[in-house]
Amino acid sequence: MKMEKAIVIGATGGTGAAITEELVKRGIRTIAFGRSRQKLEHFAGKLGNPAHLTLAVGEAMRPDDIVAQAGGADVLFHCANVPYNEMVNKLIPLGESVMEAAERLAIKVVAIDGIYPYGRKQMDLVTEEHPKQPHTKKGKVRLDYERMLFSKRWSKVKVMIVRLPDYYGPTANEASYLGSTLEAIAAGKMAFFVGNMHVPREFVYLPDAAAMVAELAGKDFAYGQNWNIPGAGIISGREIVRIAQAASGHVKPVIPLKKLGLSMLGMSVPVMKEVIEMLYLTEDPLTLSGDKYKRLIGPITATPFQDGITSTVLALKSRASFAQ
Repeated sequence: MKMEKAIVIGATGGTGAAITEELVKRGIRTIAFGRSRQKLEHFAGKLGNPAHLTLAVGEAMRPDDIVAQAGGADVLFHCANVPYNEMVNKLIPLGESVMEAAERLAIKVVAIDGIYPYGRKQMDLVTEEHPKQPHTKKGKVRLDYERMLFSKRWSKVKVMIVRLPDYYGPTANEASYLGSTLEAIAAGKMAFFVGNMHVPREFVYLPDAAAMVAELAGKDFAYGQNWNIPGAGIISGREIVRIAQAASGHVKPVIPLKKLGLSMLGMSVPVMKEVIEMLYLTEDPLTLSGDKYKRLIGPITATPFQDGITSTVLALKSRASFAQ
């Protein structure tokens, strides 16, 4: 099956923007669906307003909005997310709304998700067969979310779940742990780093992830399954900061945030308090295996950290100076 036309739900978010950009680059007719016309127009402008990109304003929580805008798309990328502190209450209703629309459209769905349902690491390289035994409330809700996506209720929809580790890249925003750290370093401000800065862990460069997701989306056999999308290896926070500061030309302090710091910040920024239960992933991190992808799809796209972090910081820098 060749993907002819796609709709990206949450097209201006971190993963949504990277996937939309990749689809447009491949010449696929793409509908960018989001809440804010202003953000969509700004994003389209950055891509050079390509003729095969259509902008669609709507609310992902309303299936009617999605159905009305999806004209003729054969694949729907579900990249919309909910704030960390609203995940327990809003994640599944959002997913159900998207799936309800997909059922009415009888369309394929590629749902972007993370690694929380795996729980604690039980194998060195986590394959798609790793037991799902989440011990956190976010991990449990994400596992319920997976069950909802693969539920028999959706008889006209083929779904795949694509699992990404923590990510970074020019489109990554405050929804990623590293997004705000790199943004602050690029702007020459003091930065925070969530978790342990000495333990190397996995990060994926979003343009790489988007290329691999687009490959999967065009393969009929890939639906009905989970797919892990690995990064370019593991790297410590200290090393990330060293590369980012060299690229930005600024060396301001970077403060690691652990339980106490997050609790204190959480008094004024509720999202920060919610990060605490996931800190185990920064002490005993999971690393995803790309074996299944390599075996069935092809080589892993893996930009070296030195190049990925440098280009991210330079992109963030030029965006900040343009905005002034």
